[in-house]
Amino acid sequence: MSDDRDLPQIYLITPPDMELSTFPDRLAACLDAVDVACVRLSLASRDEDRVARAADALREITHQRDIALVIDTHVQLVERLGLDGVHLTDGARLVAKVRKSLGKDAIVGAFCGGSRHDGLNAAEQGADYVSFGPVGQTALGTGAVAELETFQWWSEMIEVPCVAEGALNEGLVRTLTPMTDFFGFGEEIWNGDDAVGELRRLVAAMA
Repeated sequence: MSDDRDLPQIYLITPPDMELSTFPDRLAACLDAVDVACVRLSLASRDEDRVARAADALREITHQRDIALVIDTHVQLVERLGLDGVHLTDGARLVAKVRKSLGKDAIVGAFCGGSRHDGLNAAEQGADYVSFGPVGQTALGTGAVAELETFQWWSEMIEVPCVAEGALNEGLVRTLTPMTDFFGFGEEIWNGDDAVGELRRLVAAMA
């Protein structure tokens, strides 16, 4: 449960496509600039070799810094690639099955859009965290946003941590800081040339 005395932790989400000759260095610079709790490998590619090569590169960087690395969707690759867990993108539907498959020590997260119902189901079935978003306006997906009231209610009622992600900006970060356990920053920082500067700017908004 969120505590007003504690600032949210940072959860970085990779871009859907990355250049492996340069992105690991950009990620490492961000991890060295601010405290990060977790990194999510979130490639759009379904090429297993490409995903595996990206995971290998990022695992070396994250594990050197004692930071967890999870992967979007690909449950079968978690143990094979030595990752810390999986982020499920379809709410609560597979949480119980994946928890049983990966065991109690693996991280299992669930993206639940703006649905409290899905979030509660995921939490009850063993998710380590529930992710709500997008928080800001975006042309991607359906255009629906996760309401701020969902985060307020969750922080007051539910002990399982929640992540706020998607189209975040400084204003939303300031507003959500008392209501969320993690901020998931992705395209907000990678789309520009200065990922470290953008990350620091967003983190500063929590103060």
